[in-house]
Amino acid sequence: MTSKESLSFENTEIAFRHSANSALKRAYWLFKIINVNFLVKIGPPITNFAVNIGLPIKGIIKATIFKHFCGGETIAECDNTIKNLHKGGVGTILDYSIEGEDDEQVFDNTCEEIIRTIERAAKDNAVPITVFKVTGVGRFSLLAKLDAAQELTADEAKEWKKVQARVLSICQKAYKSSIPVMIDAEETWIQKTIDLLALDMMGRFNKEKAIVYNTYQMYRHDKLASIKEDYLQAVDEDFILGAKIVRGAYMEKERKRAEEMGYPSPIQLNKEAADEDYNAALRFCIDHIDRIAIVAGTHNEESCRLLAELLGDKNIDHKNPHVYFSQLLGMSDNLSFNLANANYNVAKYVPYGPIKAVLPYLFRRAQENTAIAGQMSRELSLIVKEMRRRGI
Repeated sequence: MTSKESLSFENTEIAFRHSANSALKRAYWLFKIINVNFLVKIGPPITNFAVNIGLPIKGIIKATIFKHFCGGETIAECDNTIKNLHKGGVGTILDYSIEGEDDEQVFDNTCEEIIRTIERAAKDNAVPITVFKVTGVGRFSLLAKLDAAQELTADEAKEWKKVQARVLSICQKAYKSSIPVMIDAEETWIQKTIDLLALDMMGRFNKEKAIVYNTYQMYRHDKLASIKEDYLQAVDEDFILGAKIVRGAYMEKERKRAEEMGYPSPIQLNKEAADEDYNAALRFCIDHIDRIAIVAGTHNEESCRLLAELLGDKNIDHKNPHVYFSQLLGMSDNLSFNLANANYNVAKYVPYGPIKAVLPYLFRRAQENTAIAGQMSRELSLIVKEMRRRGI
């Protein structure tokens, strides 16, 4: 299946085969609510307040938005989601979604939990890739200080050694288990430090196969150049470049900070420029597929179709281990399941963790979705189409 006509993202029977009628109805009402920008804006402060003063709101959250976008509170609670996705040919990326913490014990615990996701993946081919954020295992403000090339105090230098040790232990475990691990992208003012860490890990562990992946946010106008530079480093140092390519998740925050602090915005001038760089990155990576392994994290139908066409044009097998499509749990099932049905490698991000800790992730999902013109309307129209097909 390589022709432009043969890959369709309109088949809702395939897209929602894994969803019971009750889950489809829940998704319908959830996306209807998310479509109301006002509710998305006032929801986070109200919810945080209710949780903090002990109102019994966790049960409501768990049964609605948490159930749709997350696998559970623990790895074990994610089992049903993992099996359900696997039935449709879609893999799971277990994503322990703790963020914004500031405590050494929490960082150690998070490191151990990420290692547990690798152990889970090692014994289950339904979990083909793992992921972590460096801010899950180290203090944000410490990374910012490193990025700004400020001198660390003696205590901060020790703290930084601990962060590096945690990252190393995760990547070593991934290497020994032969399970790829992606390092998520974060804000620009800590990203340089993350990039250097990721490339160091690739140099150590990506000699025979792609184990460590860095993430490139293409809504930044400098990231297409970064991929090309990192590719040259990979050739020079003889390792495989692991590249997760996304559009990005911090656009509003980045623009606001740049304006407040008086430096040029790192963000593309418009969506078209981001789309253009995203697709150019796909072309570059496929042109160098022997040396670059990619995970295309995208909810954009045109980019998914382009990548499928590139594989067809170059006679690259759909199951080539250097190419994965990826979407978030609870979104764009028409992409994930139709791609899997056409025998491409596909994996969904499945966030999990204690409800209170995962709330920032959930709010970001809702806010991002309302910011993407047409995304919610698209999700809703596909759900309505499938509900009509089923007669519910």
